[in-house]
Amino acid sequence: MLLFAALFLALITFWLHRRLVRATALPRPWSVVADVALVVLWALAVIGVGTGRLLDPAWFRIPAFVGLTWMGALLYLVLGLAVVGIVSFVVRMLRRIRHTAGEDAARRHLKVLRVATAGVVVVALATTAYGVVEAARPQVVQQEVELAGLPAGFDDVRVALISDLHVGPAHSAEFTQHVVDLVNEQRPDLIVIAGDVTDGTIDLVGADIAPLAELTAPLGVFGVSGNHEFYSDDGGAWLDEWEKVGVRTLRNERVTLERNGAAIELAGIHDYTAPEPYEPDLPATLAGLDPEQFVLLLAHEPLQAEEASDLGVAMQVSGHTHGGQMWPIQYLVPLQQPSLEGLDQIGDTTLYTTRGAGAWGPPVRVGAPPEITMLTLRSAQ
Repeated sequence: MLLFAALFLALITFWLHRRLVRATALPRPWSVVADVALVVLWALAVIGVGTGRLLDPAWFRIPAFVGLTWMGALLYLVLGLAVVGIVSFVVRMLRRIRHTAGEDAARRHLKVLRVATAGVVVVALATTAYGVVEAARPQVVQQEVELAGLPAGFDDVRVALISDLHVGPAHSAEFTQHVVDLVNEQRPDLIVIAGDVTDGTIDLVGADIAPLAELTAPLGVFGVSGNHEFYSDDGGAWLDEWEKVGVRTLRNERVTLERNGAAIELAGIHDYTAPEPYEPDLPATLAGLDPEQFVLLLAHEPLQAEEASDLGVAMQVSGHTHGGQMWPIQYLVPLQQPSLEGLDQIGDTTLYTTRGAGAWGPPVRVGAPPEITMLTLRSAQ
């Protein structure tokens, strides 16, 4: 995977050389400076991709942070320079068709191209810088949810939903601690973690989840796997690590929660894409349950709500989408998921999808601020 990423990033770097240096006829020594910077940033991006999986974040987190941030800037550079390149090509073709091409026209064209390219670079870097600041400040989002069938004893129960921390390559245990502190300040009745806590192997980033041991709630702290638990290590082993810090993992299981003389079922299933032997199995998880019993389901991906609706689940909480994380990715998420963020209705199941507290890959968020969600469940009866 690292080799593929290095090659892919090398191709993008070469294309940027063509657009930033060759197309603008950048003179020396600025052309040399630009090319050296591109190569260095390529190397840092490769380090970022490998950190947490092959490289120890204790040594490489700072260069990894820079490299992964550069990958965020690449998105906006590629989009902006592609538009400039297309417009430049169309203008040249029109001039040839109209026989207006000449040295004066070429000089004017080059001048405009340089200004447009510089503008793209400035906007891309400024947008990325804003996104870095935004991603580092997860906020608590309050959401009330009315639910038919919720027992009166659970009316006004407060559920903290955490998802998608992605600690390891760019963020350390300090970030985890910040999230834990924000959650505990809310004094929730129940805490649920919807997966993708880390990016990396247990040996290299396992210590970054240690602050989760400080999470506390009267009804308990529960979690389910996300897809990233399986990317770099054995997902089951990662869930074992969660158990060591006090997170009760639900592996296609359910538990009964009791409050004020009433009871609901909290169910949790593995991620939709989890490999053998960890495939999600909601029918087995709910087997033998009274159809009238209220079920709160914890599942990493929103699309798992479609099966949940068929099986009578009242509410599902999920993460995974990051709300798109970086504009304009949010326009692509609906191609794969039935909900991008927030409160939704999937058949008979109420779904809440959190944008998540962290960021995957680039530690950058644009148009999708990070969140820790406080859900207040209210009985609609």
